[in-house]
Amino acid sequence: MRSIFVWTFFSFFSFSIVFQTACTPNAANDAKTGGAASDAAAKKRIGVTLLTREDDFYRELEAGLREAAAKNNFELLIQSGDKDLSKQQSQIDTFLVQKVDAIIVCPTDTKGIAPAIERANQANVPVFTADIAAGGGKIVSHVASDNAAGGRLAAEYIVKAIGAAGKVGIIGQPEVQSVVDRETGFKEAMAKYPQITVVPTISGGGVRDRALKAAEDLLQANSDLRAIFCINDETALGALSAAQTRGLKDLIIVGYDAAPEAIEKIKAGTNLKADVAQQPREIGAKTIEAIAAHFKGGSTTPIVNVPVKIIDAESAK
Repeated sequence: MRSIFVWTFFSFFSFSIVFQTACTPNAANDAKTGGAASDAAAKKRIGVTLLTREDDFYRELEAGLREAAAKNNFELLIQSGDKDLSKQQSQIDTFLVQKVDAIIVCPTDTKGIAPAIERANQANVPVFTADIAAGGGKIVSHVASDNAAGGRLAAEYIVKAIGAAGKVGIIGQPEVQSVVDRETGFKEAMAKYPQITVVPTISGGGVRDRALKAAEDLLQANSDLRAIFCINDETALGALSAAQTRGLKDLIIVGYDAAPEAIEKIKAGTNLKADVAQQPREIGAKTIEAIAAHFKGGSTTPIVNVPVKIIDAESAK
């Protein structure tokens, strides 16, 4: 009876050792797999809806987002709103279904995007805006060029170019807050010069073909116009076409964004004499930095202004 008991005990003990030994590598693999899963779970996902991918500015901004996100181990889910409000609203709703950790919006419509942002607020998903501000909802941080300062720079350039006297026009885009800020800064600076008259703003929708028509209307109504401030380079290039068609060699045009095509026109000595240059990569990077600070529980700045500068034929060399 004793021998049977001893044999049974040692058999069980041996089986236990073999079983444990056989399981050890798999347990290690499981631990590694579990670690990888944990790392994946810890990786923050950020939903991004851009205004467009058609402009050089937004391609640069996206590059800044990607570079900074890689440094912070964030996963970006990037969509383009294509300047379509309903499309951008739908993209935000999709991000909420995907349960992203934060959302970045470059609004196609400052006021119109507010309800979608409010839905993100209700879902407790932090929202950040880049380049263009939102007109409603709770935003953790807004990162953009100092657009009012950019408008003032454009105004001061035109003042010097026309000798502080004459009529000046603006081709704007009232749906977009950053553009409104540029126009506000421009008008504030022009108000210092009583011999300059700023005629009523015409909207060009921020696109070349509409800006061309807006410029033609502006010039038709004001044959003695001395200069035009355009709120982006697509607008400036549209206005340039109108000026060249009319043979207006003395008309001064100042754009905004410093896109490569616009800079080439400035270098070539066309009516497009200067441009306000932004730093879109820096805007993208600083937006990611604001998100990283928020995730860490640190303090975040409600408005982050990125500096701008004026570029003319001399500085563009």
